[in-house]
Amino acid sequence: MGSHTLSTVEPDLFTAAAEERQAKEPGRAPLAVRMRPRTLDEVAGQRQLLKDGSPLRRLVAGSRGPAATSSVILWGPPGTGKTTLAHVISQAVEGRFVELSAITAGVKEVRAVIDGARRAVGMTGRETVLFLDEIHRFSKAQQDSLLPAVENRWVTLIAATTENPYFSVISPLLSRSLLLTLESLTDDDVRALLRRAVTDERGLAGAVELSPEAEDHLVRLAGGDARRALTTLEAAAGAALEKGEEAVTLATTETAVNQAAVRYDKDGDQHYDVASALIKSIRGSDVDATLHYLARMIEAGEDPRFIARRLMISASEDVGLADPTALTTAVAAAQAVALIGFPEARIILSQAAIALALAPKSNAAYLAIDAALADVRQGLAGALPPHLRDAHYGGAGKLGHGQGYRYPHDLPGGIAAQQYAPDEVHGKAYYHPTRHGSEARYADIVEWTRGKLKGE
Repeated sequence: MGSHTLSTVEPDLFTAAAEERQAKEPGRAPLAVRMRPRTLDEVAGQRQLLKDGSPLRRLVAGSRGPAATSSVILWGPPGTGKTTLAHVISQAVEGRFVELSAITAGVKEVRAVIDGARRAVGMTGRETVLFLDEIHRFSKAQQDSLLPAVENRWVTLIAATTENPYFSVISPLLSRSLLLTLESLTDDDVRALLRRAVTDERGLAGAVELSPEAEDHLVRLAGGDARRALTTLEAAAGAALEKGEEAVTLATTETAVNQAAVRYDKDGDQHYDVASALIKSIRGSDVDATLHYLARMIEAGEDPRFIARRLMISASEDVGLADPTALTTAVAAAQAVALIGFPEARIILSQAAIALALAPKSNAAYLAIDAALADVRQGLAGALPPHLRDAHYGGAGKLGHGQGYRYPHDLPGGIAAQQYAPDEVHGKAYYHPTRHGSEARYADIVEWTRGKLKGE
């Protein structure tokens, strides 16, 4: 099977020289590059995408005809194999394989590829596979320029993104493509990858051994990222070889790899995913998980004001009137964080998060307003009862405004048995308090007041 990669930009002399040297001395290339899989069977993880008959298998096999493989969008965290899969396909595809990066390419380059694809189909029947890395960096107009080619199958698009495509890819392009989600590698996947890299001729070729303790540490540091796993292994192996050691030990690994980078892009999906995990841990009353996700956000450099805002929302949405002081605590934390900032703000955020996680929970206030909104949006917003209307202007009395209104403060118990809601929703109960924490008191009050309003 023949294939080649086209580029819209000719390499300069320095790039060409670097590529020539790397070809002559492959050992100088980074370990992650040397260990790049050559076939789909060598790809670590992603078993769910590589089964027989899967879109990627069919794409490599060159399926054609009315049931040919459609364009695909590969979505997943860094280091899960998006670019690797594209390169494996490039080695197998019969025809043209064109690679562009959304960082450097624009509409002009995309149109050049599409024009070339149309000519190739018309003149030779050869199909074009276009790999577009980091498609989320393309603007709407740039993504629009791909639509005719994808629609007419002048190109088969393989697009890669680390950001949620439902937010970063235009809907018409999504609807014309298969969305394939790549998952972080499991610990077993990373372990197998490390062991192969140690023994493979393209990798370390058995120059050193990897102790079980060092292997465990590298797996933990990788966090499901294949590229990080190989990069940290290379650093640890290099340190061991410099010291003349035959095995990579835990001590050498810890020295060579100073700190695990937190997988968290505060401008991307992880920003929302980790925030979601924090709130759900608070809702679930798991204080330790709450502190873990809070620590991840802090360590990744998240804006403390964003964290504080999420805590204020949780205080009402998840704690509510089960502990009326929760919102006060969250608001005070937000104000203190705005005045202080990191590093001391971590203590304030910790205090607020712990208080919310351990507080009794009620989402009754959240459900109540959503139920009322649903009725209003469905048109259940009838005329206001005349006795509730404003009677402070001239002529209001002639319209019957305010007539028959009973002033609650003049009555025993401060409650008047009169209608407040419009006829369409009169008698509807939106607020259903729980018996959790302080809300048990509100449950008793609601039951009593509703009875008084009915004249019971």
